[in-house]
Amino acid sequence: MKKRLTTLLLAAGLLLGAANAAQAIEFKAKGIWISMFEYGGGGNFVKQDRQGKSVTGWGRWGEDEFEAKTRVRLQLDAVASENLSGTVYFEMGAFAWGRASKGGALGGDGTIVKIKSAYMDWTIPGTKIKTRMGLQRIYLPDYSSEASQVFDGDVAGVSVNVPINEHIGVTAFWARPFNDNYGGDTNRPANYLDNVDLFALTIPLTFDGLRVTPWAMLGIVGENAFRSTSTGKYYDAGYGGGLSPAAYLDDGKDDAYSYGTAFWAGITGEITAADPFRLAWTFNYGSFSTGEKAFNKQGWHASLLAEYKLDWGTPGIYGWYSSGDDGNIKNGSERMPSLDYNNESTSGFSGFGQLGTWTIGRDAVLGYTFAGTWGVGLRLKDVSFVEKLKHTFRINLYNGTNDAEMARHIKSGAAGVEVPSATYNGYTPDFYSANPNGIYLTEKDYAMEVGMMTTYQIYENLRLLIEANYIAMWLDQSSDVWGGYRNAAGSWVGANSVEDCWNVNVSFIYRF
Repeated sequence: MKKRLTTLLLAAGLLLGAANAAQAIEFKAKGIWISMFEYGGGGNFVKQDRQGKSVTGWGRWGEDEFEAKTRVRLQLDAVASENLSGTVYFEMGAFAWGRASKGGALGGDGTIVKIKSAYMDWTIPGTKIKTRMGLQRIYLPDYSSEASQVFDGDVAGVSVNVPINEHIGVTAFWARPFNDNYGGDTNRPANYLDNVDLFALTIPLTFDGLRVTPWAMLGIVGENAFRSTSTGKYYDAGYGGGLSPAAYLDDGKDDAYSYGTAFWAGITGEITAADPFRLAWTFNYGSFSTGEKAFNKQGWHASLLAEYKLDWGTPGIYGWYSSGDDGNIKNGSERMPSLDYNNESTSGFSGFGQLGTWTIGRDAVLGYTFAGTWGVGLRLKDVSFVEKLKHTFRINLYNGTNDAEMARHIKSGAAGVEVPSATYNGYTPDFYSANPNGIYLTEKDYAMEVGMMTTYQIYENLRLLIEANYIAMWLDQSSDVWGGYRNAAGSWVGANSVEDCWNVNVSFIYRF
């Protein structure tokens, strides 16, 4: 870690030194340091599994109940003019204190310096058309929950912004999330049909007191795009309702397309004409066609927010609905597919169940998107009676929209059964692993999330964040849903002991 940080600082010094030799270039630096301490329990929602064995570790990644973590991000901009600049964005960590694999053990020196973004901005001469090329953050808009349910990630591509007039603009992008990662096998050469290409168009419309943005995105998905080898694991290409594993159609049949087709469209908007009242909404539709009906996915998501800004805070009420799987495992999934979880944006609806604060704390324990659920929530946002001190409180009720019959298929683990939302890392029959990055809620399952976040501005650039969250689970434990059952051999398999989940984190955040 010391060697890599020294190298990074020397590189930054060389860049800054070059500014003296080339006065036309202005170098700017900004960044963020986060040190976080957290403690929680019940992250797996299970104390004992179906075999009666104790489940250890917190959450999906087997973390300790108590963790201390640090992450550093450093952005360097080389600005030639308002029409030309270049940016490189480094990230170090997040590394858990004491963990050698993350560079946090005694002596440091972990390989944890990464390039988060590297892009060039330039304006087409004689126009106001702005172009960004390279590795960059690209996301689709969502004005209600403030976090895209479809795509938000660091990806290589080209984005172009064209202002038509003061009310209308057009933004288009081409991105290539995957290409040349497939190692090949006895039947296919390396890098064969393994690219994913995205083409999108958004049209932001801005008027006095009204903002609306319709958008659409088309994806071309090679059949080997999410595969490293014929026996290797799937690449991480979306959570919950993601595209994998359906993209790799090596099922011994010849009726699968060489390329699958993904399509999304949506419209999001907000009304602020009656300020301080604000109304925001979002509607998304998505599909993924593979050539095999059992692997296809299509679904939709909608959300609505109403809030009223007062001197002391902003109370609000919101709700969402996302389509869920029916009980037929042969006709594909009815959950809206997604390609990447939210990268920088955070859900305004949830601080723990979905993506919460943009720090390095635990969140998304119910899922990275709202796919397969509906819910309602109340929040008090930015409540402040003391200078520099703010609080946000929220309470959410979740219910699944997936047919309860799916639980029986997921539990069975029968050979050849393709569960639409099964994990790309392998099939494990249970509610907390059928969807590896969240909980698979059926129409008979419920959850309630209660959370509080407090921030205090210690200095102008240093902020203290304290967050406490609790999720209560009510899963149907009858034998035809998540309870005990008889396996193919006729043996009785007991039920999991479902428990609630909670977490507290304290973060120190330095921005410059």
